[in-house]
Amino acid sequence: MERYKIIKEVGDGTFGSVWQAINKLSGEVVAIKKMKKKYYTWEECVNLREVKSLRRMSHPNIVKLKEVIRENNILYFVFEYMEFNLYQLMKDREKLFSEVEIRNWCFQVFQGLAYVHQCGYFHRDLKPENLLVTRDVIKIADFGLAREISSQPPYTEYVSTRWYRAPEILLQSYLYSSKVDMWAMGAIMAELFTLCPLFPGANEADEIYKICSVIGTPTKDLWSDGLNLARAINYQFPQFPGVHLSTLIPSASDDAINLITSLCSWDPCKRPMAAETLRHPFFQSCYYVPPSLRPRVAVSRTPPSACLVGEKGTLEWQSGRRFSGALPNSKLTDNHSTVKASASLGTGVQLKLDLVNKDLSNNDKSLKSSARQPRYRPPGRKSPFAAASINKDLNAIGAADVADKLANVTIGNRRPYVVQLRHSSYKGWGSVDCGV
Repeated sequence: MERYKIIKEVGDGTFGSVWQAINKLSGEVVAIKKMKKKYYTWEECVNLREVKSLRRMSHPNIVKLKEVIRENNILYFVFEYMEFNLYQLMKDREKLFSEVEIRNWCFQVFQGLAYVHQCGYFHRDLKPENLLVTRDVIKIADFGLAREISSQPPYTEYVSTRWYRAPEILLQSYLYSSKVDMWAMGAIMAELFTLCPLFPGANEADEIYKICSVIGTPTKDLWSDGLNLARAINYQFPQFPGVHLSTLIPSASDDAINLITSLCSWDPCKRPMAAETLRHPFFQSCYYVPPSLRPRVAVSRTPPSACLVGEKGTLEWQSGRRFSGALPNSKLTDNHSTVKASASLGTGVQLKLDLVNKDLSNNDKSLKSSARQPRYRPPGRKSPFAAASINKDLNAIGAADVADKLANVTIGNRRPYVVQLRHSSYKGWGSVDCGV
């Protein structure tokens, strides 16, 4: 610890205090968390949930653990320094945050939360004090109560600050999941819009009362498991019809109200996962998706067309394939090569002209006397016959002679035989990847 100079205390909690400090060698400002409990072995330290979880995770929206120090049986965590937490920004603020600010913060938190859940953990103590802010960047902090999703129940009954505690925990359930983090984020979102807590209960019973008064009393259809939990502890839900959140949060948009409502659902199964919230319409403006790639928007069914101009004239080609439906949000990768396409088209045209010319010179009488002529199919580009024919006839006949003869050829009473090229296949879009 001699490498750090303590500047001031910035926070004090149940498990430890946090100090702002500066690295004497590098000049970097850091936050040092001093644990109140004494640790006598390194094994105790490395087995702490906060250490184990943060060692496994690295994300722009999760506070970075830089160093763990144990001196005189006292444990110190050295973190990157963040200027404020959300509670500090809200408590003395008179003017409401704009929805743009709230959207930006929540989008970042849900990205970090989705990563935490993907790594196999859930936080269990999300609250404004544990969301740290520096300028427009916000990060999740304090993983002291984090738990592995795969760990076996029963889980701890007391987790998280009461105002952000999910109802299944309030009803003393020992079986809960990462959805408790989603409830907490719904309450935090509402508080960012109003600067007042959505469910400010004075105790556990009052907390459930406050929840019922806002979202209504749960029914068997809404949350049958919750009624069973209440019955097990002899608890009777207060009867409330509930109110629409737009009356309590008038500054929020319809999309914001919709998201908060879904996050604060009685039934944990009806709350969206963190990764799902990122696709909610409320966050649509956080990233640009081309209209043709947006979900549930059909792509035009008109086949693409183009014109290629070569030495022999203008050749039109069209796609024979149609495609429709939504494409994933991704970068467009073009698989076409214009140069190759032009070269292959030019070869095909010359091949067909030469073969028709050869056929005219050798079978002129047969063409005039025949009533029906089988449809002509040119050999492939790689055919030895095609290559030999091209090389031979290019020296003998010019393009102008071929055009003149073709113009005068008739088959019975039909219209003049016209050489037409059709590009028979179209390769669709390649793989796509649109970052956020």
